[in-house]
Amino acid sequence: MNNGQAKRILLEKQQQLREQVARLENEARESIGAEVEDPIDMVTSTEAKAGAFEASTRERQTLKEVGDALLRLDDGTYGKCVDCGRSIEAARLEAVPWTRYCLADQEKHDREQPNPEGATF
Repeated sequence: MNNGQAKRILLEKQQQLREQVARLENEARESIGAEVEDPIDMVTSTEAKAGAFEASTRERQTLKEVGDALLRLDDGTYGKCVDCGRSIEAARLEAVPWTRYCLADQEKHDREQPNPEGATF
């Protein structure tokens, strides 16, 4: 994948994420529910709201990573691991164009942070 293709893919992903974040945040706000709820409705509403905010947080993190990748494209460091400076594997960039780590360094970070949802690509 050349830089032009990467930029196009990243810009499309950025727009998609912005739309998803807006939709999720709107859903969370709307899930507050009616004034008259029984306890079961209240729990369901609270869980829906929490789920939407959690998904929004994950999408916001990915949006930040996509923005960072676009900055790396602009400064000429895209495709280089931010930890070791080696080239990121082509297949890895194809799968996750906003990744900032080569596979070895990503695995190192994943071991340091065992929460897979908190892992960055």
